Amino acid sequence: MSLFVIGDLHLSTLESTDKSMEVFGRRWCDYISKIKKNWCAIVNDTDTVVIPGDISWALTLEEAASDLKFIDMLPGRKIFLKGNHDFWWSTLTKINNFFASNEIKTISLLQNNAFETDEFILCGSRGWYQDEANDKSKNDNDYEKIVAREAIRLQMSLNEAKKLKEASPEKEIIVFMHFPPFWNGIECNEFIKILKEYDIKRCYFGHIHGNYTTPAHTLHDGIEFILISADYIDFVPRLILPE
Repeated sequence: MSLFVIGDLHLSTLESTDKSMEVFGRRWCDYISKIKKNWCAIVNDTDTVVIPGDISWALTLEEAASDLKFIDMLPGRKIFLKGNHDFWWSTLTKINNFFASNEIKTISLLQNNAFETDEFILCGSRGWYQDEANDKSKNDNDYEKIVAREAIRLQMSLNEAKKLKEASPEKEIIVFMHFPPFWNGIECNEFIKILKEYDIKRCYFGHIHGNYTTPAHTLHDGIEFILISADYIDFVPRLILPE
């Protein structure tokens, strides 16, 4: 009953909405086949796999059905976190109803809540860019408003994690985010403050692509930040071990 993580699958299995990642370099060549082969080689049905965002290129739930069913048929329980490219993501009620009507049974959503495995308690939020100068979103977004909202969601998730930890004090709380709270020497103070407040020691994140020489692990302010974008870890789900 192991725990794995892999971010940024960027699936596009529906022919009518094809948006392959193969244009972004040789590492992405035939990446969907790599994901399936590597996943099936190491993940069992009793394992859990966290996917912290950028799951599908689809724009709607209906378009995402092919990608979601592809993940659903892979071994293990999957826990999704929203990424900045997951435009198909709707309300939790709509998504869960869609799962039920399409017989998608192995996927759960991490948003304002927490989950428990044999050895860990899992929580997190999407997050946002480290600072306004790095905000590369195309829309005219209110940076401070988005960060404040995501900080509230992270805190809500951590509060749920604390409740679970009361019954299982030996389990470590691990945080998953799509955006890195700390990257390239820049931190998002709002997220770092919350992680320290709840004494979090490990935070796994994705979002970063094409940078294959950067260290996988970065220690900042007593917190270990681990990059697990699919292309960075060569499309092999990363096993999470106890400290």
